[in-house]
Amino acid sequence: MRKSFFLLLALVYFSFNAEAVDIHYKVEMPLPNSHYYNVKMSITGLKQKETIVKMPVWAPGSYLSREFAKNVNQVYATSKKGKLLQIEKVSKNAWKIDTKGENSIFIDYQVYAFELSVRTSFLDDSHGYINGTSVFMYMDGEKESPGKLTIVPHESFSKISTALNSTEKNTFEFKNYDQLVDCPIEIGNQHEFHFTASGVDHTVAMYGEGNYDEEVLKRDMAKIVEAETMIMGENPNKEYLFIIHNITVPSGGLEHKNSTTLQVNRWTYDGDDYLGFLSLVAHEYFHLWNVKRMRPKALGPFNYDTENYTDLLWVMEGFTSYYDELVLRRAGFYTEDDYLGKLFSTINYVENRPGNNVQPVAHASFDAWIKAYRPNENSVNTTISYYSKGQILAAMLDMHIIGKFKGKKSLDDFLQAIYAQYYKANDVGYTEAQFQEALEAFLGEDMDWFFSKYVYSSQNIDYATHFNNVGLDVSDQTKEPRSELGIQTKNSGGKLVITTVYSGSAAEKQGLSVNDEIIAVNGYRVDKGDFEQMMATQNIGDVFKVLVSRDNLLKTYKVEMGANHRIKYTYQPNFNGNSRALFDYWLRVDVK
Repeated sequence: MRKSFFLLLALVYFSFNAEAVDIHYKVEMPLPNSHYYNVKMSITGLKQKETIVKMPVWAPGSYLSREFAKNVNQVYATSKKGKLLQIEKVSKNAWKIDTKGENSIFIDYQVYAFELSVRTSFLDDSHGYINGTSVFMYMDGEKESPGKLTIVPHESFSKISTALNSTEKNTFEFKNYDQLVDCPIEIGNQHEFHFTASGVDHTVAMYGEGNYDEEVLKRDMAKIVEAETMIMGENPNKEYLFIIHNITVPSGGLEHKNSTTLQVNRWTYDGDDYLGFLSLVAHEYFHLWNVKRMRPKALGPFNYDTENYTDLLWVMEGFTSYYDELVLRRAGFYTEDDYLGKLFSTINYVENRPGNNVQPVAHASFDAWIKAYRPNENSVNTTISYYSKGQILAAMLDMHIIGKFKGKKSLDDFLQAIYAQYYKANDVGYTEAQFQEALEAFLGEDMDWFFSKYVYSSQNIDYATHFNNVGLDVSDQTKEPRSELGIQTKNSGGKLVITTVYSGSAAEKQGLSVNDEIIAVNGYRVDKGDFEQMMATQNIGDVFKVLVSRDNLLKTYKVEMGANHRIKYTYQPNFNGNSRALFDYWLRVDVK
């Protein structure tokens, strides 16, 4: 007992008196058009004789191993006195440094940054953008250590926009590595404006010219913030940053805990395109709750060295996709028919995708790393989007909850409950089993029927029952089968090439293949327009000959035109009892 007591005292003493490792990054960009960031990583308080530094292989929120170490060049390590230390590459993303007992070391490396997307980093003479996992190494075993970041902008750049807390000019602090890389950084001459919504100060940093109206954006983005804060019951941030890139070929958005980066076409701020922009704003902003705070256990704290697997991306992205459209209704941008049109468009897209009958949405989530971000010519036949299918399942759950609680509760209330249980109480993630248990506790019923049918298998969704809860009759208005060969084509280098062959189609059954060049039909040479016109005149059962070139060998196929049974779900209001009240509750406008 006495020995254990003194051992405990010793552990407490050393835990309070051990020097903490301190990390300081310095980023310079002396030649922006070289596209290189020069990074100096200073580490002090070292005790061990060897240390390992690593570059992440992926960016949270984008589930693909992007191998950021491939852009790292010329890694050096020196002592406090400037002596070169031995450094050895020990894996694809890790470097081992012999510190020689030094308690301070300095690591210098360059990062090539010339991929302008929300997931990567970029630098040229117009601006710099840093997504942290692609620029900042971390010390193995010290991701929880705090530190500072100093940015030295090129002399032509006047501004730095980031959600990191500034301690002095161009210097920022972070409490741990997760926070550092969760705060993207815009460096340049971006235009900033501000608005306040739900008690939160919002900054919008605009890179690039566009047809936006600043005052309109302030008003409309505030409506989205207010609608989403009402859904979740509180807004956990004091400040929030939108970084918006107005460019020609955009890459969408990526969520962060108190900021986001959006990339849009510079002329997107008008008409239907503008509603698409607002939907993107709503999607990424909703992630500050769903993913960045209430989250699967696998998604934080992160393992940056390898894939982080979860079955729950259909909740993270699917529920968020559901709300990004519903919020536009809640904020008054959509009419009821606008919203229902969007929802049924998604339903019909999913139901007509062959992969919907093959890949359960839980499997789509788990396999995102190898399938979702790496599609091939056969993906349409074997995979489903956890965004789209998850959106539908969120809608089904919402209507189930609204019906069960007779318009007193909705999916909003379940999200508030799981937010309070897992984030506010403990700031921990949940497992797949815990998510189901939380839903069952909220509903007071066994939900195996939902998870076994719709999440872990690919059974047909009972749309009629769910929509009946809110007074809508849903029916499959599939028309008589129409003729269809079952392929997609494109012009490639002056050639008409097959890009997709649908499972079960006439083309698949009768030998046509992806990458075949279509040369002629019934002896007549065709281009894309000719081919599509000829196919439109064929009836089911008609037989014709198709001449193709495959690997420069000519082959003729005798093809019998097939049929397509395309699904088309439609809705009609049929209010009875209190279903009208439930419908109005579901599609209410909260923010005007």
